[in-house]
Amino acid sequence: MVCGPRPRGHFAAPAEHDDDPSTNATTFNFTTTNFGLIDRAYTSDPNGYTHLTQWQRFRREVSKLNRNAPHGVEYKVLYMGRHGDGFHNDAQAYYGTPAWNCYYSIRDGNSTITWSDAHLSALGISQALAVNRFWKSEIGNQKIPVPQSYYTSPLTRCLQTASLTFSGLSLPRIYPFRPTVKELFREGISGHTCDRRGSKTYIHDAFPSYKIERGFTETDQLWEALHGETSVDQDIRSKRVLDDVFSTDDSTYVSITSHSGEIASILRGEVFHILWSIFVANTVSSSSSWPSSFPAQYWRCHSRSGEGSGCQG
Repeated sequence: MVCGPRPRGHFAAPAEHDDDPSTNATTFNFTTTNFGLIDRAYTSDPNGYTHLTQWQRFRREVSKLNRNAPHGVEYKVLYMGRHGDGFHNDAQAYYGTPAWNCYYSIRDGNSTITWSDAHLSALGISQALAVNRFWKSEIGNQKIPVPQSYYTSPLTRCLQTASLTFSGLSLPRIYPFRPTVKELFREGISGHTCDRRGSKTYIHDAFPSYKIERGFTETDQLWEALHGETSVDQDIRSKRVLDDVFSTDDSTYVSITSHSGEIASILRGEVFHILWSIFVANTVSSSSSWPSSFPAQYWRCHSRSGEGSGCQG
C-alpha cells in the first residue's frame, strides 16, 4: 500500500485490485479473487509466514500502519457492498431506460409491483444470500477480518441486503451485526420514487434490531418529486457522512451497505480508487487513512440531474 497526502487534509492508502489499472471492472468477480486481495508480501510479514493466510497478513500490515501512523492519522478498511437486484431495477429493464426515466420512474409502481423505496426481488435476495455464503467461506478459510461496525443506507433494498448478507455469520460477541442506519449513505437523490425512503417508524418496525442515527427525521426530508442532486452535491454529502463516521467510530474494519451511485461517489470523492462500475450485490474493499479529527438541481427526462442513464442504485 502507498500512503501520501491528500486534498482537504485526508490521506489514502489504496489497496489491491481496485487500484490495478489492468483490472477490468466489468468482469472482476470478488468472490473468486479473495475479495480482490492481491497475493503479495508485506513489510510486517514474519519469518516463515506461510502458515498465515493473505488476509491474516494484511491485518498485520494494517495494525502496523496504525501503530506507526503519525499523530492524527488512522487507517481504516472499508467493506462497501451494493444492494441486490430490486424491483426498480426489474421495472427499468422491462420498460427500457428512456420510458423508465421519462414516465415510470416517477410513479410508485404498476398493477403488479411497487418500486417506490424498492424492495429486493427474488433475484436480489438470492444474490445477497450468495454473498453471505462467501463471507462464511472467507471467515472460515481465509480468516478475513470481520467488520467491527456496520452502516447502511435507509432505503429498504439496502436494509434487506445488509441483513441477508451478515445474519448468521460467526461473528465475535464484541462485534455483533447491529447496523446503524445513516441518512446520507443513501443513493443519489433523484425524482425517482425508488430513491424516496420510508418513514423512521417503518424502518424501526421492519428492522427492530437496527440502530437509527440521532437526528433521523420521521419522514424523508431530502427527496422531492422531479428534483435531484448533482454529482458534486452528492460528493459533498458523501464526505459529510464519512467525516461523521470516522470522527465518532474507532473501528478499523467498517461495513457500508449502500448503492452503486453512492459507492461510486465515495470512491470518486474520498478514496480515489479507479472509478468502478458497481454491479448488483458487488462488494468493494478498500483501505484508507483518515485524520482522527475533522475540522438541488432540477431533474430532467433521460437523466438524473443531467447525468447518468437510469436507476442503477
